[in-house]
Amino acid sequence: MKFSEITKNATPTLIDFYAPWCGPCKAMSPVLSEVAGAVGDSAKIIKIDVDQHQALSRKLGIRGVPTFILYKEGKIIWRGSGMQSKTELVSLINSANGKQIVPA
Repeated sequence: MKFSEITKNATPTLIDFYAPWCGPCKAMSPVLSEVAGAVGDSAKIIKIDVDQHQALSRKLGIRGVPTFILYKEGKIIWRGSGMQSKTELVSLINSANGKQIVPA
């Protein structure tokens, strides 16, 4: 599947640009699992290895990992680098869906 097809959905798509050698990326893995459980089908969470997708990483200006980009309907809703909290990510996804629910 092409990157543009992944990001053009009406359902928000959170992309985690990571590297397998990155400590903070590994630490984010359980957080992303919790986020996926909290948001269910209201968002997609996808991991992209920057080492395997160097051209895409360059095109998007990914300079550090982890970098997260939240897309909806092909547009970037939010972008952030470094460690992120479950609360922050769930709140961003809920906001992209028009909900103002803060996770417990």
